[in-house]
Amino acid sequence: MIWGRFGALILAICFATPAAAQVLDGDGFDAYVSGKTLTFAQPDGTPFGVEAYGADRSVTWSAAPGLCQTGRWFSRGALICFTYDTDPAPKCWTVTRTERGLRAQSTTGTVLFEATEAPIPLVCPGPELLS
Repeated sequence: MIWGRFGALILAICFATPAAAQVLDGDGFDAYVSGKTLTFAQPDGTPFGVEAYGADRSVTWSAAPGLCQTGRWFSRGALICFTYDTDPAPKCWTVTRTERGLRAQSTTGTVLFEATEAPIPLVCPGPELLS
């Protein structure tokens, strides 16, 4: 009888508690971002940038309209790392999927969130416009 009440209480608490955030590995990150363009913001809501993710783990990052970097992402253990054509040093993040989208924390401490509002457009001039 005691176990019945206690067990019911535990089940009620478990189902009432929001699902825990999930740290994404390479496969989980790929499944979430492939083919998408996501907007990221700082914890205070200030826009930080936009990144488009190709199906082949290619990326295009823009921190400001018209200023774009192309590169690739890869997993390194529990980290998701990015290298860009203009900066080949890996930039690595712990990426967590939450109820509101992605939360990314860099190995240097920067924290970003997937923005929940309308995305900032990714504006990148083609190579023919740069010459």
